[in-house]
Amino acid sequence: MRSPPSRTRQTVVEQRRPKHVPERSCVVCRQKRAKWELVRVVRTPQGAVEIDPRGKKAGRGAYLCKAQGCWETALKKRSLERTLKAEIVTDVRAELVAYSEALPASLGEADMAH
Repeated sequence: MRSPPSRTRQTVVEQRRPKHVPERSCVVCRQKRAKWELVRVVRTPQGAVEIDPRGKKAGRGAYLCKAQGCWETALKKRSLERTLKAEIVTDVRAELVAYSEALPASLGEADMAH
């Protein structure tokens, strides 16, 4: 009588669950995306508003798409300020506008760049 086949490394790998991908939604377009596809803007405990490229800073965060349109709308309609529950001062607003100008106009262009 033959013994049952031993478990090989390949069968163990095949049985693993797919890795969990955290999702967040853009405060402007409300589209859900993987966390790494969005840019986090954070209000620090000291009250400063900053771009958080790694998504690890302490504080209240808001996520925006990597599309210029979402950033313009967020700053124009103050949805970013509402979400962060903080007023964005002029020099920080200028910094956010400068960051957004480096982004593609729409997400279609951003996807093509990758």
